[in-house]
Formats: sequence, structure tokens, C-alpha cells
Amino acid sequence: MNEKCNKYEALFVFSDEDTLREHVESCEECQKEQEIMDKVSALIQEVKPAFLKQRKSSAKIKAACAAFAILLSGVTLGVINLNTDIADTIRYGEALSVEDYGFPVDSYGLIMVD
Repeated sequence: MNEKCNKYEALFVFSDEDTLREHVESCEECQKEQEIMDKVSALIQEVKPAFLKQRKSSAKIKAACAAFAILLSGVTLGVINLNTDIADTIRYGEALSVEDYGFPVDSYGLIMVD
């Protein structure tokens, strides 16, 4: 009964390249594992340029969204600063009431309905 060698993973993760290479040269099962890892590495290298291109395009989209958010917030703050009615109504720590919006209210502060 042949026992399988299960040292490849431990050597791959925890040892240096020289120790791994020496063991792979002497062990047939680990050679098969190394061939599989080489094939996977080749596939990753083949797909890498397409993945990086996709990542660059998503970075452009993120930059465009950030620029739009900055532009929108700048316009909003500019409108609030130029419109004195809004600037006088809104103060830090104050809550707007229905009366501030210009709706007719009754003595309880509720919107008056005719």
C-alpha cells in the first residue's frame, strides 16, 4: 500500500523556494502538483491584462461619480448661499415646521384643511 505524499502544500506555504524545488525533484506526486500549479499560474498570467483593463475602467467610473458628487454639492451649497430666504430659515439645530414651508396651520400647529 503506497501512502501519498502530502508535503507539497506545507512546503509551498511555509518553506523557501529551494526546499520546495528539491522536494519536487525527488517526489513524483509533488511533481504532478507542481505541474497543476504551473498551469494555473499560466492561466492567471493569460487573464491578467483583461482583468487590469476592467479595473482601470471601473476606476474611471468611480472618478466620474466623485466629480459629479462634488459638482452637485457645490451647486447646492451655492444655491443655498445665494438664496437668502433659505439661508435665513435653516439654522443649525433648528427643525423646520409646517409653518416655515408656508402652509396654513391651525392653533395646534397642524396643517389647516378647508
